[in-house]
Amino acid sequence: MAPHPSRPLSPHVSIWRWHATMASSIAHRMSGVVNYIGAMLVTAWLVALASGPEAYAIVETVMAGPLATLVKLALIGFTLSLVYHLLNGVRHLAWDLGLGFDPKGSNTRSILIFIAAIAITAGIWVLAGGLI
Repeated sequence: MAPHPSRPLSPHVSIWRWHATMASSIAHRMSGVVNYIGAMLVTAWLVALASGPEAYAIVETVMAGPLATLVKLALIGFTLSLVYHLLNGVRHLAWDLGLGFDPKGSNTRSILIFIAAIAITAGIWVLAGGLI
């Protein structure tokens, strides 16, 4: 069976034309990794809280010290990762039901999920009083 001339011979990333669904798939995997790391850090924070005032004072010092801005950006990034992964996970559930596979609609939904994740994350942080 001869390969079709318009199809790539190698599935290497540089051959494919990038589209929103491809970026969304990669971002979904990356957000899963970020969620894993973030969950470990939140767990470490909770363990410090449960370990007593001395351990929690160390965490408070880090969170309020010179790294405070970095910690806040990391928390905002973790929130964005959680929200994006949740929204894109709902889309994956729809795909499991056989819904939403048309290429144009899938690309549109990918872009909307990126936008919605940013908007919801900003809303969460505004409501929490952290972005004002």
